[in-house]
Amino acid sequence: QVQLVESGGGRVQAGGSLRLSCTASEKIFIFNAMSWYRQAPGKQRELVAGISSGGTADYADSVKGRFTISRDRAGNLLYLQMNSLRPEDTAIYYCHLDAIYGGHFWGQGTQVTVSS
Repeated sequence: QVQLVESGGGRVQAGGSLRLSCTASEKIFIFNAMSWYRQAPGKQRELVAGISSGGTADYADSVKGRFTISRDRAGNLLYLQMNSLRPEDTAIYYCHLDAIYGGHFWGQGTQVTVSS
């Protein structure tokens, strides 16, 4: 059972930056996708960015050019660099693993608040 723990959230003014981290309880080198989702109050959880084990990244249109997803070579860290933050980016951000054997794992989430 893989455990995921997010960190790096906080409060920032519009235009600012934050870097989120997701630490996995074990090294993961091959997987279907590792992703960041977010959920704002009263809204459905949405996919923000994802990356394959081959390194291919994909982004929601709303964050393209502002957010960058990456992972470390050690195999247990996933990052989300968020620049030019907007108030509409305010949400709880979740790390997700779509494991190669079909398991799905979520972190507990980290709050990001962007003030105008």
